[in-house]
Amino acid sequence: MKKSKAFLGYSILALVIYAVVQGMIMGGMIDSYYQNILVTMCINIMLAVSLHIVIGVTGQFSIGHAGFMAVGAYFSAIATMEFGLPFSIAIVIGAIAAGLAGLLVGIPTLRLKGDYLAIATLGFAEIIRIVFVNVDYVGGAAGMAVNQMSNWTYAYLGVIVTILVISNFTNSRHGRGCISVREDEIAADAMGINTTYYKVVAFTIGAIFAGVAGSIFAHNFFIIQPTTFNFLKSFDILILVVLGGLGSLSGSVIAAVFITFISAYLANFTETRMIIYSLVLILVMLYRPTGLMGTKEITQMLKFGKKGGSNV
Repeated sequence: MKKSKAFLGYSILALVIYAVVQGMIMGGMIDSYYQNILVTMCINIMLAVSLHIVIGVTGQFSIGHAGFMAVGAYFSAIATMEFGLPFSIAIVIGAIAAGLAGLLVGIPTLRLKGDYLAIATLGFAEIIRIVFVNVDYVGGAAGMAVNQMSNWTYAYLGVIVTILVISNFTNSRHGRGCISVREDEIAADAMGINTTYYKVVAFTIGAIFAGVAGSIFAHNFFIIQPTTFNFLKSFDILILVVLGGLGSLSGSVIAAVFITFISAYLANFTETRMIIYSLVLILVMLYRPTGLMGTKEITQMLKFGKKGGSNV
């Protein structure tokens, strides 16, 4: 009963946020520049949350997330630009293609651990990027022109679906299996938990939603180029998860919003932008070494406030 009431409350809140922002857009209070920032914010949230399930929930150090974003971006762009399919179908195609890529990468690599896994995922992401560089069908290194079809509605819906799926997965039996892998993989394996299976499942789900983010990204910036999805992009996504707090979905969302608006504000300071950006990150990590939220969720903090005591 409590869960259904909480779900209803969050649903109403999500609808109110959408209605308010959409009303401001239709009323001309939010211009195209700020609409672009909002869409970028939603893309960053999807990327952060989709990597959260791999690193924060399952404890696997992956730095190749930009590769799955690239697969979603290119396959959705091909669907709309070459085959004339609706954008909504193109998003699904991009998600499926990225999920298959995640499955293909996950099966052989997720038997590795730690630094070896990180290097392997980075290598696969670079392979994906180089493939797109050398395929003339998608424009090669010059990139592929894409019509703008993304908007606030598509981006916000993508965020809601991403958070709902990954949150429910985390709280499910499969999610608890992933958490056991994160806490102690050897002990989980000894208890009969198929650790490789859970790692591959989490990796594939993360890749699917990275593909959704890539699809919306591709149809928001008119052109996609392989250089956009290099290893630096993977590190940018990793920063969001670490900054938010490993193991905290709420933290990933908050960090994505924080970084998006910080980056947008610093766009006016072209010469010192990266210096200020780096200093902000350093200061946050110095004073919050576990991230903005640590391992806690907003829901836990709300319960803490109501009870007036600790959850521990």
